[in-house]
Amino acid sequence: MINYPDTYELVLQEELPDIHSAGYLFHHKKSGARVAVVLNDDENKVFHIAFRTTPVNSKGTPHIMEHSVLCGSRKYPSKDPFVELVKGSLNTFLNAMTYSDKTMYPVASCNEQDFKNLMDVYLDAVFYPNIYKREEIFRQEGWHYELKSPEDQLIYNGVVYNEMKGAFSSPEDILDRKILNSLFPDSTYGVESGGDPACIPDLSYEEFLDFHRTYYHPANSYIYIYGNVDMQERLEYLDREYLSAFDAIEVPSKIVLPEKFEEMHTEIGKYSISTADSEEDNTYLSFNAAIGSSLDVEKANAYAVIEYVLLSAPGAPLKQALLDAGLGKDISGSYDSGTMQPVFSITAKYANAEDKDRFVRVIREELERIVAEGLDQKSLMAGINSSEFRFREADFGSFPKGLMYGIDMMDTWLYDDNCPFGYLKQLAVFDFLKKQVGTGYYEDLIRDGLLNNPHTSLVVIEPEKGLNDRMEEELAKKLAAYKESLTEEERQALVEKTESLHRFQETPSTKEELEAIPMLKREDIGKEAYTVSNLEEQAEGTTFVRHDYVTNGVCYLDLLFDMKYVPAEYIPYAGLLKSVLGFIDTENYKYGELFSEINIETGGIYANAQVIQDHREAGSYRTMFGIRAKALAEKMPFAFSMIEEILLRSRLDDTRRLYEIISEQKSTLQERLSAAGHQTAVGRALAYTSEPYGYSDALSGIGYYKLIEDLEAHFEERKGELVEKLKHLMGLLFRQDTLLVSVTCEEENYTSVKKLSLNLKEKLETRAAELPPLHMALGQKNEGFLTAGQVQFVARTGNYRKAGLPYTGALRILKVALSYDYLWINIRVKGGAYGCMSGFGVMGDSYFASYRDPNLGATNEIYEGVTDYVKNFHVDERDMTKYVIGTISELDTPLTPRSKGLRSMTAWLAHITREEVQRERDEILSATEEDIQKLAPYMEAILKTGSICALGGEERMKKEKELFGELKPLIGGEEC
Repeated sequence: MINYPDTYELVLQEELPDIHSAGYLFHHKKSGARVAVVLNDDENKVFHIAFRTTPVNSKGTPHIMEHSVLCGSRKYPSKDPFVELVKGSLNTFLNAMTYSDKTMYPVASCNEQDFKNLMDVYLDAVFYPNIYKREEIFRQEGWHYELKSPEDQLIYNGVVYNEMKGAFSSPEDILDRKILNSLFPDSTYGVESGGDPACIPDLSYEEFLDFHRTYYHPANSYIYIYGNVDMQERLEYLDREYLSAFDAIEVPSKIVLPEKFEEMHTEIGKYSISTADSEEDNTYLSFNAAIGSSLDVEKANAYAVIEYVLLSAPGAPLKQALLDAGLGKDISGSYDSGTMQPVFSITAKYANAEDKDRFVRVIREELERIVAEGLDQKSLMAGINSSEFRFREADFGSFPKGLMYGIDMMDTWLYDDNCPFGYLKQLAVFDFLKKQVGTGYYEDLIRDGLLNNPHTSLVVIEPEKGLNDRMEEELAKKLAAYKESLTEEERQALVEKTESLHRFQETPSTKEELEAIPMLKREDIGKEAYTVSNLEEQAEGTTFVRHDYVTNGVCYLDLLFDMKYVPAEYIPYAGLLKSVLGFIDTENYKYGELFSEINIETGGIYANAQVIQDHREAGSYRTMFGIRAKALAEKMPFAFSMIEEILLRSRLDDTRRLYEIISEQKSTLQERLSAAGHQTAVGRALAYTSEPYGYSDALSGIGYYKLIEDLEAHFEERKGELVEKLKHLMGLLFRQDTLLVSVTCEEENYTSVKKLSLNLKEKLETRAAELPPLHMALGQKNEGFLTAGQVQFVARTGNYRKAGLPYTGALRILKVALSYDYLWINIRVKGGAYGCMSGFGVMGDSYFASYRDPNLGATNEIYEGVTDYVKNFHVDERDMTKYVIGTISELDTPLTPRSKGLRSMTAWLAHITREEVQRERDEILSATEEDIQKLAPYMEAILKTGSICALGGEERMKKEKELFGELKPLIGGEEC
């Protein structure tokens, strides 16, 4: 028997053995709230409250609401409790997310009191926000007219407005939006929940408030509690503090899908490209089908496997058929069960609009052939086993697994009140799917869902040069005309309203308001720094490092090859090689067969490259090319046989396949470099003066992209040279004298892995090689990279160690203070950028950066003010403690066994000692405001370097070109 308050009704109780948990679903009698509890022994506790939010227009109300409710509430009236929690809690996750049909507010923490504090702040925020008292919150987070003086240009500004201008600059984001719009017109999926920048300024304050009144009620909520918690106590708290204050009502949030189509719909859209880019071979074509129901967990998993087999696996038949037909240079697929009716998509990038009918015809013809002949059974098993391995492993990197389980639950719970746990019970589903291989089950699903299903769409996203700049010009004219239509008094009223917003933004919360936010004490923080496990052993001239963590029988292997023999001109080719190995034919396998064999028997084998700075000496670093594998211990002999096949028998002279890989790399890099523009700009700017970052740029940054771009454009004349370079590179990398083995596993499985490693070593290169000179820093370029975007990403970088200043843990505290105080207030709150950040490396490399920023020079001026901020840093003991706790939160994020192994190996390679790690933690825990003030010379040294790099819209970048030494297109254009 379980105990729970009588204010709840127990709707459902289930054992969830797949995730070692017990699940309970409750209905709160008075308010109508739904509450799901997943109990287990996980100390990383998770809470979320979600609401089904179903907008009827594209004004972005759900998204603006998500931002705004976290800007102060009844109990916690400070202007930004979210930021105060980031600064002063031990959270392991803290954020909020807007989806097309729901808005979620999740938090996580391993500290019980901290977890309770986070819950309370979030619950008070969603039910009692200050948005009704302060219109400025809506204007700051959503949109507002900005007019600083009657003579100035009138503009729109606002955090969400600028964020979505960035999103609407991405062709991938535009495509995703159009897919939903095309399949589900006249429904909540037919509009943009995040907000269309053209529509956001149509949202009124009253309409915004009405949205909260309508949807943010317990009867429309989905409350989730996960981990090692006292369920009775948490349920009593929810009832006492929040739910009992509400009476159940009917909330009009039901999702109504459009009637099933009788024939395919076609949707045409445009996206902007820079003037340097070509409109030819730059169209996106996407065939999409709405299939079944997200509530059918078996079919949802089956279609995910079908997508893998048809499109995602190397050599996938539908992907290959489209490539062979010349329909795009990068083919991808997706299956999304995060909507009421899942969506299966087939997309060709770098195609042409006139090929749209042939695109659909080739898809249908190839699917009909596949259905008639049957899917490859090994590919099906590989897809199923790969999904099962990921589910069992439950490794989501830095994201708590309880968070991901909660998000997965919403794929059924949002659409059926009594069905929250469907996606947490997967092992029986995988067994079922395995039994269906060879029965015609999957072929029938293709026939029903893709061939005979009329509810489909064809989406065409065409490029248009300078589209965003023209839209900006039209907007400027519109706003100028509006301003011209105003009387002098009305213009002055806009100026006063702008000033009023700025006063609100600049006025700090009172001491009483800030102290209302609960926080821990320094004494609540553990004094001991994390430990690493590096058990070093020499065997037959090779170094082995084992990381002793409980992995439940899984072995995580890293064969690391020192890149010391690779000359500078070959380093970008090493970046390409890591994308080639395992994805090209070998002597005994076609690349698709190789990939299937690997995924049937293991958790994956792939190549990677990394640069590790040596903590013993500034400027010293190691570069390692790795072959990474994970498998159950009994499968490791098979994993090594596949690694041997890849390293010794890859057919690098398959130029047709090389071209396909290069085209895919180009597509992937264009998307990544633009979407993560802040990281791109930081990495490039650091590469000007830092050898390690210069190396990284050549391996995976803009330098690497320029090689790929050139190879793709001149492949026929360069393919012979490329093959020879890759072959030569293999000889320089995979050598007996460069091998280092890292293994994360239990002791009983280590001996066999060591033996297998030594057997492989005997087959590696032994011929002598010369150590080449290396100089990887690019020199001070100060580049501005032109994009078709409507916002900027602005980075300033430098190095304090070159000024003779030592690392101190206080720099970590300053990072939190800058990112959530000085930079946050000036770049995000006042400036309207979506994000801002900073970082200070142990070896001195440091940066300041902005994300989706409407400004450029103004942001650089804010960076210039960092030194004065640090010189004048004054906080009381409570605020200092808050910064300390927020800093420790970053250090103490729980890690999976695999992540612990990777952290341990990085520490070994970088010569990070236990004493170093403990000293940093001690410096953080004992830090005072004086320790922060002493960092002012560090900021001076960083800024003195003068390194700046930015990505941004052509018009804005050219207007402020004096900031840069060079202006050039990010995509296309001249060599860098």
